[in-house]
Order: sequence, then C-alpha cells, then structure tokens
Amino acid sequence: MTITEKILAAHTDEAKVESGQLINARVDLVLANDITAPIAIKEFEKIAAKNVFDKDKVALIPDHFAPQKDIKAAEQCKMMRDFALRQGLSLYFEVGRMGVEHALLPEQGIVLPGDLVIGADSHTCTYGALGAFSTGVGSTDAAATMATGQCWFKVPESMKFIYYGKLNKWVGGKDLILHTIGDIGVDGALYRAMEFDGEVISSLGMAGRLTMCNMAIEAGGKSGIIVPDEITRQYVTGRAKRAFTFYTSDADAKYVDVREYDCSKIEPTVSCPHLPSNTRAASKLTHVTVDQVFIGSCTNGRIEDLREAASILKDKKVNSNVRMIVIPATQAIYLQAMKEGLIEIFIDAQAVVSTPTCGPCLGGHMGILAKGEKAISTSNRNFIGRMGHTESEIYLSNPAVAAASAVLGRIGLPEEIGL
Repeated sequence: MTITEKILAAHTDEAKVESGQLINARVDLVLANDITAPIAIKEFEKIAAKNVFDKDKVALIPDHFAPQKDIKAAEQCKMMRDFALRQGLSLYFEVGRMGVEHALLPEQGIVLPGDLVIGADSHTCTYGALGAFSTGVGSTDAAATMATGQCWFKVPESMKFIYYGKLNKWVGGKDLILHTIGDIGVDGALYRAMEFDGEVISSLGMAGRLTMCNMAIEAGGKSGIIVPDEITRQYVTGRAKRAFTFYTSDADAKYVDVREYDCSKIEPTVSCPHLPSNTRAASKLTHVTVDQVFIGSCTNGRIEDLREAASILKDKKVNSNVRMIVIPATQAIYLQAMKEGLIEIFIDAQAVVSTPTCGPCLGGHMGILAKGEKAISTSNRNFIGRMGHTESEIYLSNPAVAAASAVLGRIGLPEEIGL
C-alpha cells in the first residue's frame, strides 16, 4: 500500500484498502473556520445532534474575516464562539490566540504524523507535509463528522512526484509546487493523492513541505503527502500533544502516474492570472508592474518566509508606487519575527504589518484590489476576483520574488537589487 492507503486503512477495521474503494473512517480531527463553521453548526443542529463526538477533536478557528471586519463577520464568529462554549471545545482559538488555521494547527502540535484530518476548508491538504492524510470537505460532511467521529471517503489513487538535483538560489517549496502545477494543470491530479518524494524533498525544511502540500488542491488533488522522516520528527518532537505514527509507502505500492523533475532547471516561478497553472519564470515577467505586494497566508506566512522577505528588504524601501502588506500567520510567528527584528525591517522599508488573518488572500479585508490593480502575492490562488475586483490581476510567487518586486515596483528577482 501507499502511505495514503495505510493511513486510511488504519482508521477503519480493514486490514487493507485500495484505490476506488468506498470506506467509512474514524477521524482524528475536524476543522472549520468562520466561513464554514456556521454552516456546519446549523447542519449539526438540524440533525438534532446533542454533543460533538469528542470535545478535544473539533477545532474552530476564526481566521478568514477575523479580527471581525464588519457586523456580518462578527455574527459568524459569535456563532462559532457560542457553539464552542456550549460544547466545551478545547480547540477554539479566539482572536489573540488564533492564527491562520493551516499554520496554527501544525505549529501547536494538534495535527500529527499518521493522522486522518478533515477540514471544511480546501487547503486542509497542508497537513500531508507531516505524513498525515488530510483533505478538505464540505460543511455538511464536517457537521456529520462532528456528530459521529467518522467520515466517508473514496480511497484516492496516488501519483508520485520525484524531485532531484540541486535547487537554484531563491528557489524553494513554492517554486517546486508552482512548477508542478504548471506541468500537470489545475486538474492534473483530480481526486488523487499527490505524494512528493526524492532527494530534494528529503532535504527540504518543514516550511517548504507545508507550502507544497498546501497547494496540492490547486492541481485538483484530494491530498498532498510526504513520507515522514527525521526532519518531520524534529518538527513534531516537543510540539506533539499525543502519540503519533510514522507510515511509509511500500516499495511495490501502485501509482497511477510517476513524474520526475530536475530541480537544477527550475527557476523562481510565478503563476500569472488567472490560474495557478499559468506559470512562467519570474525572469520573463520583469515588464509587469505591481500595485500591491502581499506576504502571508497559509502558504507562505511562516517565520522562514518572513526571514526570506526581510533579507531582501533590509536597508531598502518599498517602491513609492507600491503598497506592501505583511501578515505573520500566527501569534507565535509574529512574536518570533519581532524578536528577530524582522518587523522593524518591514516597517523601516515602509511595509505595513498586520495581526494574523487570512484577510487579503481571499479578498476578505486588509488589502482588497481595485479595478485594474495588479498584486504579487505569496498566497495560493489567483482566480478572477480572488483578492478583490474581477478586473484586478494576481500573480503568485515565493517570498523572495514578492519582496524584490516590492522594491522594484514590478515583478523582479533579488539579483536585480544586488542579492
């Protein structure tokens, strides 16, 4: 079996499962946010469920429109808070303790290797970086699972992606996954588990792995996953709130497709409007001016991402024609960035730094685009209207390219400013 099949089998009473099989599986965690939780709560009450299956296995995180941007957002968040209090949930994260959900849960040791996690948010696939099976579901499935502790699945086929060679300067996990999506398309892994492997992955830090698995959904993937190793162990040791299990893929496991990439040929990569698969080398886009730069989100709002951006911006200024928004993904990341002097670098460069929120990533608040404006963002989607007006444009990149673009006033590379 593949690692995905092993994890799914371990959460059923089956000794073995195979792709295409329909199963009911026990879940280790159900997640919802301030957009999806209110729908799930209403459905939970509609089926007359009294209590959640386990008050320590349901996580509610207000992060999309929080801190609450208007009355409607406030009502959504209040519904979550009231439900969490009624149910006695231990995993409710109020503003001040919250963070962007897919950065917060790994950081806090709440999702772990070997887990089966569902979330009413498409980027729940992020946790595959830890060697877990995690996937997004609809709010009604989340409601049923909150009540029963089980969810139905069709066991996905697995694709393997092997990355070898030496990474070029300023190339990281974001570039690898953008390159991959550019290769296979936004439906190239439809309802499949994307298993990332190879020497480059083995040496990639957890931040890069989380970024790659986060964007599996942008290729249509059911999940992204990386077999856990020593880097995984170092990350979860000291964070884990409970026992965890490392699974691996068997040598004779079946894959519907195997792709290999020579990373020495991959440059810093940018997704152009209006699909993540519309990729080009950043070096080919230096004619594109930008109005806004956003560094943050569940894709690239971790401390490693902020360090990379700050290394570009140190002793420099954001172009006078550009507004730059930096949002650390969690309170702990924000505090660490302060201790390291990164926040000072951003403010000296005339960027604005916000409290943790998804905010501009989904066109929620804290950085909406006007008609005709162009943004370069470290987030994960660039669909029409994703960050604001339907006639705005979004380019996706890694933090180094985004920061260099902020200085240049156009898409550009760190080398262009002497780095």
